[in-house]
Amino acid sequence: MRRSTSIPQIYADDRGLKHADLTEKLIGMFFAIYNELGHGFLESVYEEAFSVSLAENGVFFQRQMAIPVWFHGRKIGDFRTDLLIDGKVIIELKTGREIDPGWEKQLLNYLRATEIEVGLLFNFGPSAQFRRYVFANERKQIRGDQRESAERK
Repeated sequence: MRRSTSIPQIYADDRGLKHADLTEKLIGMFFAIYNELGHGFLESVYEEAFSVSLAENGVFFQRQMAIPVWFHGRKIGDFRTDLLIDGKVIIELKTGREIDPGWEKQLLNYLRATEIEVGLLFNFGPSAQFRRYVFANERKQIRGDQRESAERK
């Protein structure tokens, strides 16, 4: 018997989850940082710790990347994501009691606004929490068309 659900399916390629090796490594770094620092610091402290860990592990990353927001073919503003890993994975860092649905929406908006398909939400709260999100580029085609038409103008 097949059940329908409103929960989106995670996109997986023939080898498994999209960027599985990289995301597994990043999740391991998250828990290592959490185990050493615990909770209670500002997000900026965890971002710096993540940056140190990424550099020590030879992983290319960019901090506070501007992500353009498009509306009717025009750039209307930018989001800033905490970390962009190897041009493939967006990391958003938080420090709340529990993962907030607004944070999830924020990360999904980042994925929607870019060609990046995978995002990780890490919460350095009283208990370590993470979520992995995938937004396949095939589902974002409309936005790509808007950007292309804006570039032609």
